[in-house]
Amino acid sequence: MSLTEELVRRIGQQGPLTVADYMRLCLTHPVHGYYMTGDPFGAPSEQGGDFVTAPEISQMFGELLGLWCADAWQRLGSPSPCLLVELGPGRGSLMADALRATARVPGFPAAMDLHLLEASPALRDAQGRALGAHEVTWIESLAELPEAPLLLIANEFFDALPVRQFERREDGWAERLVVLGEDGRSLAFGLAPPSPLNAALVPAPLREAATGSLVEICPAGLSLAAFLGDHLARHPGAALIVDYGPAESRPGPTLQALHRHQRQDVLQEPGWADLTAHVDFQSLAEAATAKGARAFGPLNQGPFLQALGIETRAAQLAAAAPEQAATVDAALKRLVEPQQMGALFKALALVSPESLAPGLSPPAGFGAD
Repeated sequence: MSLTEELVRRIGQQGPLTVADYMRLCLTHPVHGYYMTGDPFGAPSEQGGDFVTAPEISQMFGELLGLWCADAWQRLGSPSPCLLVELGPGRGSLMADALRATARVPGFPAAMDLHLLEASPALRDAQGRALGAHEVTWIESLAELPEAPLLLIANEFFDALPVRQFERREDGWAERLVVLGEDGRSLAFGLAPPSPLNAALVPAPLREAATGSLVEICPAGLSLAAFLGDHLARHPGAALIVDYGPAESRPGPTLQALHRHQRQDVLQEPGWADLTAHVDFQSLAEAATAKGARAFGPLNQGPFLQALGIETRAAQLAAAAPEQAATVDAALKRLVEPQQMGALFKALALVSPESLAPGLSPPAGFGAD
C-alpha cells in the first residue's frame, strides 16, 4: 500500500488531517516517510538528490559555525563537560567540518559531549561514517539531553517541522485540512468551520490580517524554542539557528514540496518529496525569551558569515589549492550574495541570560565588531 492509499483510507475512516499531521506522515512515516527511506541530499547532477544545504556547498560553512561554538564556549568560561548538539545533521558534513576546524582549540574537543538529534536510520549511518572516530550519542528528543551547559546548531532543521495553516474568513479563523478529493481516491485541501480558539494560535501581529489571508504556525518549532529557552535559562550556553524565512512574522502560504530540485504539488506523491515551510524567526525568538533566554538577530546569512570571516577563509582555501579557486569563489557567492542564499537565509542566536553568559553580549557575528 502506498502512502497515498494509506492516507486516503485513514481520512475515509477517521476524518480530515491537519496540514501538520499530513506533513509529519509524509516526512517521518516509518515505512514511507521521506526522511526515513534514504538520503535526500545531493546536487542536480547527483542521482537521487533533491536539494543541497550549505554544508554540502562548502566546508567553510561548517567550519565557521564550529568556530562560533568554540568562541561561545570560551566566553562561557570553557565549561567541561559541555553538550555539543546538532539538530537534523543531514549527512554529518557540518559537524565533521566543525570538529575539524575546532580540533586545535585548547580544551574544546575534550570538553564536548556530542549529541545528534536524528530520526532517520539511513542518515544516522551516514553521520556515523562522516564523524569517524568521534563518540556520538544519537537522540530522538531534546528531552533526552543531560542537564549541562549547551552549545547547539540547527541548520535547515526548523523549516522541515510540520506547520498548521489557518485562513482568515469573514466569520473568523478556519483551519486548512487535507481531505479526500471528489473522486474519493485522491487528496485535496479543505477548510474546517471557523473557531474562536484558532485566533489564539495565530501570532498576535497577524490576528487582524485581511480576510483571505493564510497564516502558518509551527507548534513543534515553538515547543523546541521554548525548551531551549528553558534549558539556557538554567545552564550557560548558546544555540544558533540558521534557516530560511522572514525576520518578522508575516501572513502567506510558504509550504512547498521539492523533488529533484523542482517544486511540485504538495499533495502529489506524498512521501516522495521534501516538504518545507518558511521559518517564523520572530515567533521562535519570542518563545525562547518567554522562558528566560536572550535572542540576537535574526541577521541575514550573508552579513553573518562575512562577520565570522568567510571571505578570509575563502582566500586561504583558494591560495592552498589554486585549481579550486573558482569553485571556492562560486561557493562563497552562493552562501553570501543576497540574490542567492545570503538574504533569504537568516541566523538567530539564543543565549543564556546575562547572569549566566555575560560574555555573550552579543555572541560572535551579532555585534558591530
